[in-house]
Amino acid sequence: MNQPSPTAASQVSLPTPERLLRPDRQAESAEEAIIQVNGLEKTYQTARGSLTLFRGLDFKVEAGEMVAIMGQSGAGKSTLLHILGALDAPTKGTVRCASTDVAQLNPRQAAAFRNREIGYVWQFHYLLPEFTAAENVAMPLLAQGSKRRDAMAVAENWLREVGLEDRSTHRPGELSGGEQQRVALARALVNRPRVLLADEPTGDLDAETAGRVFDLVQRLHASHNLTSILVTHNMELAARCTRALRLENGHLSSLAAIPIS
Repeated sequence: MNQPSPTAASQVSLPTPERLLRPDRQAESAEEAIIQVNGLEKTYQTARGSLTLFRGLDFKVEAGEMVAIMGQSGAGKSTLLHILGALDAPTKGTVRCASTDVAQLNPRQAAAFRNREIGYVWQFHYLLPEFTAAENVAMPLLAQGSKRRDAMAVAENWLREVGLEDRSTHRPGELSGGEQQRVALARALVNRPRVLLADEPTGDLDAETAGRVFDLVQRLHASHNLTSILVTHNMELAARCTRALRLENGHLSSLAAIPIS
């Protein structure tokens, strides 16, 4: 689901995931804050009055970090991801993500920003049931005008990247839960985003499958120089991130400082 840019296929001679890494990504410093939030406030109007999730929320994420966000249901974790990814707008405050002030984007600009810079993975895979795994992965490329042949070649390579090259012609209903989520991850990354936002990406999986999917997320995070924010209730997985934060009463507090291995 992700300012239109030249198609991935037109930028590479061999459409492999490794060669889809943006050249400018190589120059990004681990000291650069790719996400900077200042004075964030989000208020909803409900039948019972105003509901404020955030008031004066400040935080930043450096390029290359993998940050876990934990907290009780209803704390606003998903809403925070939506704001960072330009799916929702803040009531007040400044939100800069991938060098863009997302709070100032109009709907068309927001869609272009998401397509260019953000990869999303949700708890549910949201794959289109009538299309194959490869077609689902290719969908973001097709939506921005890539030729079908080129888009499918890129999709096939991403399926190989996530270990599903032998499942490319299978439809979602023919895949296991873990395989469906790996297809969703490939789809999220097919446009080479700088930022990966994942909302409970292993929440619907058993513990063993969740661990394997998280292993894959970590590998892709490192090999494609991503900056990742994951919402999770799983403390064990959160402990494997660069650091973990708790969202509570509209504020983020540190749970752990874990050095990058």
